[in-house]
Amino acid sequence: MGLGKTVQTLALLQAEKEKGKAGTSLLIMPTSLIYNWEMEAAKFTPELKVLTYTGTLRNKDISRFSKYDVVLTSYGITRLDVDLFEKFYFNYIILDESQVIKNPTSNIAKAVIELKSRYKLTLTGTPLENSTLDLWSQMTFINPGLLGGQTFFKNEFLIPIEKKNDEAKTKKLNAIIKPFMLRRLKSQVATDLPEKVENIYYTNMTVEQEKKYEEAKSFYRHKILDQIDKEGINNTRMMILEGLTKLRQLSNHPKMIDPKYEGDSGKLEDVSHMLENAFLEGHKVLVFSQFVKHLDIIKDLLKSRKIPFAYLDGSSNDRKEQVEKFNKDQNLKVFLISIKAGGLGLNLTEADYVFIMDPWWNPAVEAQATDRAHRIGQKKKVFSYKFITRNTVEEKILQLQKHKLKLSENLIQSEESAIKSLSREDIEMLLN
Repeated sequence: MGLGKTVQTLALLQAEKEKGKAGTSLLIMPTSLIYNWEMEAAKFTPELKVLTYTGTLRNKDISRFSKYDVVLTSYGITRLDVDLFEKFYFNYIILDESQVIKNPTSNIAKAVIELKSRYKLTLTGTPLENSTLDLWSQMTFINPGLLGGQTFFKNEFLIPIEKKNDEAKTKKLNAIIKPFMLRRLKSQVATDLPEKVENIYYTNMTVEQEKKYEEAKSFYRHKILDQIDKEGINNTRMMILEGLTKLRQLSNHPKMIDPKYEGDSGKLEDVSHMLENAFLEGHKVLVFSQFVKHLDIIKDLLKSRKIPFAYLDGSSNDRKEQVEKFNKDQNLKVFLISIKAGGLGLNLTEADYVFIMDPWWNPAVEAQATDRAHRIGQKKKVFSYKFITRNTVEEKILQLQKHKLKLSENLIQSEESAIKSLSREDIEMLLN
């Protein structure tokens, strides 16, 4: 999360080259990060010969790998070309955002296990996303057998830690994996970074918005609690997710679920005012939302005021161009980004304001978004604002973030699968 994993890895590969250790290293990552690695390698280690192995028209002659120090490719291409890759003996195989292989039964997890190399390395800011099993899969790639087989691991660690909050098992697991982990925390590089000021900005619903919200809350509260009583909580998960998502959207703007809605939104009014002030003071702003529909509403607002902006969501094909445009054009003051598409692999240190439009279950995801700006290279103080609509499910999610949605901090801070972890009491609290 902006602590220099990319630079550290490039320094390692440069050191390998300088020692004369012959060999080509393979770097596997989500497709969206390839451009970032190309740019960082060109900037920090220009002596490394880098081959980007991607695209439908890629040259599949892998004998040419030996002419390069580093081969950059994606998880998708690795899965498709695993039969070719496993014939080549690499120096390092490095997985960036290695939580991608968290599911040990997935094709990509099976594919990377087949690859051969002298050394292995995984890079991630979120080694645990849903379950302790995520960790098993990544450690098995690095050091097969360290955590035993999957069944043993589930009985020995996963069930005691997740179901019984067994601190002794948590400490034992931590002791096993600790020698194989280089963990760098924000506090350790604080001297290299400017200050970050995190704020929660509370907004109020407009009268019309509140009416819509209360109607939906009443409808889903009755429906969900009734179904839990009749069919049990496990058979109600989909409806819980649907209801909570609708309420989160209404907390943002009713237009997200009713395109014909003509009224306004308290949050949009406040965000509009905050953006205006930030622009007047010469700040550049990153605006993150989990909902593309929410970004569309903000996009319409900016267009109506003739304010230029950069934009990125999961369907964007011009990631590189949007990033360059925002970083280089001083007149471009705002970048709208979907949290899933832009929470990783972006260096946007030109920005010093970050707006999180809607709270997500996992605070680590929000932190990753803020760290697009608050990272090595940032010279200014960074201000982040999390917009929370009062008397809504958003306020309740904040409470759950503090108490519920993480595995033991003694292991690695992360989230449990949010909806699965909610009890009937939690759901009543959210729908109150």
